[in-house]
Amino acid sequence: MVSFSLQIFFLIGILFYFAAIFYLLKSKVLNLKYALMWLFSGAIMAVIVVFPIILKKFSVLVGISTPSNALFAAIIFFILLILMSLTSIISGLNEKNNKLTQSLGLLEKRVRELEKEL
Repeated sequence: MVSFSLQIFFLIGILFYFAAIFYLLKSKVLNLKYALMWLFSGAIMAVIVVFPIILKKFSVLVGISTPSNALFAAIIFFILLILMSLTSIISGLNEKNNKLTQSLGLLEKRVRELEKEL
């Protein structure tokens, strides 16, 4: 399977990953509701590193011949999940931006009409 030194190396990498996420959360660069997907994917990575047998059983269950291919498939799945999450967030922000722009336009029109009356 995976050598012990490689597991330690991956665990240290995952710790740096979590440290970066928590630093971004602490410095208010990243909101918690947007960071949950990143924290979830980090937790899954940690579980796979600590218990590599899970990856082997997953690959057998899905019918993938080698665990490394199953790992790549899982990584692609998580990347797609994060991309869909970010796309939905951006779509919501775009809609809010459009509504704010329309409201601002209506307010400016009203201010111009009130200034003409005075």
